[in-house]
Amino acid sequence: MKTLFERVFSGNDEMYALAVKAVDEAMAKLGPDAPATFGDTAYSLPCLYAMTGRKVATVGEAKDALENEVKNFMTRNNRTKDIFTSGVATALSAEIIELMKYAMAGGTPYEEPVMGHFTDAQVRELGVPLVTRDIPGVAVIIGAAPTAEEGVELVKQYQSQGIFVTLVGGIIDQCVEKGVKLGFNVRNVALGRDLSSVAHVVSVALRAAIIFGSTTVGDYEAMWRYTMDRVFAFVNAYAPVDDMTVACGAGAIQLGFPVVTNDTEENNMFRVPKSLIIQPDTTKFNATSLEARDIKIKITHIDIPVAFSSAFEGEIVRRGDMQLEFDGSRKTGLELVRAKELSEVEDHRFTLIGPDFDAFEVGSKVDFCMVADVAGKNMTSDFESVFERKFHAYINCMEGVMHTGQRDVIRVRISKAAFEAGVRAKDFAEVLYAKLKSDYDAVIDKCEVTIITDPAECEKFRHEVAIPAYEKRDERLGSLTDENVDQFYTCIMCQSFSPSHVCIVTPERLGLCGAVSWLDAKATNELDPSGPCQIVPKDHIIDENIGRWEEVNDAVKKYSQGALESVTLYSIMEDPMTSCGCFECICGIEPFSNGVVIVNREHAGMTPLGMTFSEMASMTGGGVQTPGFMGHGKHFIASKKFMKAEGGLGRIVWMPKSLKDQVAEKVNQSAKELYGVDNFCDMIGDETITEDAEALLNYLTEKGHPVLGMDPLM
Repeated sequence: MKTLFERVFSGNDEMYALAVKAVDEAMAKLGPDAPATFGDTAYSLPCLYAMTGRKVATVGEAKDALENEVKNFMTRNNRTKDIFTSGVATALSAEIIELMKYAMAGGTPYEEPVMGHFTDAQVRELGVPLVTRDIPGVAVIIGAAPTAEEGVELVKQYQSQGIFVTLVGGIIDQCVEKGVKLGFNVRNVALGRDLSSVAHVVSVALRAAIIFGSTTVGDYEAMWRYTMDRVFAFVNAYAPVDDMTVACGAGAIQLGFPVVTNDTEENNMFRVPKSLIIQPDTTKFNATSLEARDIKIKITHIDIPVAFSSAFEGEIVRRGDMQLEFDGSRKTGLELVRAKELSEVEDHRFTLIGPDFDAFEVGSKVDFCMVADVAGKNMTSDFESVFERKFHAYINCMEGVMHTGQRDVIRVRISKAAFEAGVRAKDFAEVLYAKLKSDYDAVIDKCEVTIITDPAECEKFRHEVAIPAYEKRDERLGSLTDENVDQFYTCIMCQSFSPSHVCIVTPERLGLCGAVSWLDAKATNELDPSGPCQIVPKDHIIDENIGRWEEVNDAVKKYSQGALESVTLYSIMEDPMTSCGCFECICGIEPFSNGVVIVNREHAGMTPLGMTFSEMASMTGGGVQTPGFMGHGKHFIASKKFMKAEGGLGRIVWMPKSLKDQVAEKVNQSAKELYGVDNFCDMIGDETITEDAEALLNYLTEKGHPVLGMDPLM
């Protein structure tokens, strides 16, 4: 009978040998100078880079790293390091195997439904839901379940709890067999059928340490301590578990991720208290895993006929799979929250005006108004827009339902599968009622929901009620400026990932994740006075132009535990606000034009700075101040406080076209007011014009861009 030591060392040797073989084959076919990259990452070979500080860009460099850095982690002959370090060596070997697949296939070794590598943008996208615990943990399922039905049941259990699921090996084919949706957008990712693909989820954990935690690359102990304390992952390994899987499990344990398996001691499996857990009953994998990783699931039972979970928030309903569509661009389609007096609202009442969903033909476009009337002793009309924006997430969490847009330009699609399961108008009402009451119980005492599908009633409601309400709200929101409020707010939700980062949220500068406005922060503070959004008075201004207040400095010093001394709110050059890593956009100085480039997380291409979003972001996150670079939300671009100290949004010289189109209306309006310039966005370059700095300067000159008359930034 092998000991646990022998099994880990043996599995490490096997994975290392496979890595050597893969590298040698790539060397023979491609040569040592052939590029080797996963693409869309600024961290080269992420696991290796995180653990050793070594960057790899070619096949030859991968071979050298394998023979030196990876070999150094193998502890069979180095008992000064513990056995679990050999597990990390196994993961590093697996990563090199995967890298060679990408090199040999020209960057695309996998076909759907297998995804493989996570891009940096995807890792950053996971930041906010991991911080807010909308994703309470990450499951890694390895191997095939005893039956496809049981495997799928485990996956669906995790999805219903909001757990992000990653799959390796036979469980992938079991999900495919049973028609389970796979993909990043439904938080159920097939990493690969080979065990080496487990490296891709290890890469996510280690990049989180770099991106959000600003953990020093090459600091082995700091890396695994970060993942142990802040990344709530665990492994489920179905029997039979071979030596390589045992070795990978040892690496998981080193990173703080417990392993649960149904393999037995009779088959050379060993128990390690709280880390390597034998659970013979595979139907109890879910409960055992959550307990082992100390993951608390918030249960909100909603009586609807489909699953409700954040795992479905990114689900896409294609036209061919669609039963009904509510399209506000072609029909009346809107959502509205109205604050009312307690006497005006009957709690949990649902009213349907018009026919229910089963009265319409398949594929119909239907008029649709979704209205929530709320009341409470602490309720104010300022919270209406905060609650209304939550409709997007709430409706998207229904399995088989897709929601986009807001206000009176919404689009909602119901899949045929959801309709056949029984989804009707009342289920939308149940979701809104349950979530509004549970999420905002300190403010909402009563809630009733009305849904209108009658075309004439929808149109009447839109013109007589909704549009006047939106206009009144816009007038109120338009009057909210940094000058005419008495206080700002902190937001430190991201400190669970980025310990020293503090956002200061103002009416004209929302949180850099794009999800927390001043009103959101105000509501959060009233709901939880000791929570992440604390009041920051603005009684003593030091410098109005750059946005420096005594109280802001006191707040960032206090809530960053002394890591920050001073922050300005309107400058990119002098003590800019820190970034955690989950920012929607990043802004950086472009020296040729004396302006700035802004790139959004979704843009994978190059910028005139000679850097991609990921490369720019690698200089900016982790709660550190980087003069000349700044993370921010999309809506901040049009703010009159954007880079106010350096001349404002007139400094913007380049944005990806998709981002430019998205913000054009408001940016043009602000530019007209600030500089008297019409159609300012037409003066801003994008990738369809040029990605070259010199060519960009020529374009700006041709267009008469206002940046050309501004003082030097440096």
